[in-house]
Amino acid sequence: MISVAVLDLGRRSFGEVEALQEATRARVLAGEPGGECVLLVEHEPVVTLGRRSDLGALRVSPEALAARGVAIHRASRGGEATYHGPGQVVAYPIVVLRRGVVAHVEALGAAVVQVARGLGVEARFDRARVGVWVGTRKLASIGIHVRRRVAIHGVALNVAATAAAGFASIVPCGMPDVEVTSLEQEGARVELDMVQRALGDALLASLPGAE
Repeated sequence: MISVAVLDLGRRSFGEVEALQEATRARVLAGEPGGECVLLVEHEPVVTLGRRSDLGALRVSPEALAARGVAIHRASRGGEATYHGPGQVVAYPIVVLRRGVVAHVEALGAAVVQVARGLGVEARFDRARVGVWVGTRKLASIGIHVRRRVAIHGVALNVAATAAAGFASIVPCGMPDVEVTSLEQEGARVELDMVQRALGDALLASLPGAE
């Protein structure tokens, strides 16, 4: 088993944390001990565009987003456009993929499902429409980037209704008709820090090779 640290970064900008992920991955690739970790963060409001997305995913202008205090950032992860902001827990496992990409993505989904079900929300991971869903409503988004078998980026779980509302300005994950939900909207009454701790614990239990 490999020891994986869980680090709470508090609230940070997306760009700052993406740079930290890349620096951490470089240490893992260099073979430095203790590099693998899970970063937990609540982001400042931002729309991130994955490698398959562009500004056409916006439902409002970049200027309108800026007026609302929402940044736009081109991310290295796969996938389409998504939103990060207050009321959402984002987890970035920076780990060696010992069982491959599919197993890693499934582990991310399994961790969210475990947390949601522990709070009375019946969620499921959908491999075809990658993410975690409650019925037809999307609860969590997943997107990663892999270089030489080391992954960065991860999973974003909507905790508060305000987090889900942030998706109204974009076509979320390339699906114009999808409804985005949150644990709060599904009936869970929880604090963000409690969900953050639970997600960190669930990821350590789900990620192949971690302890």
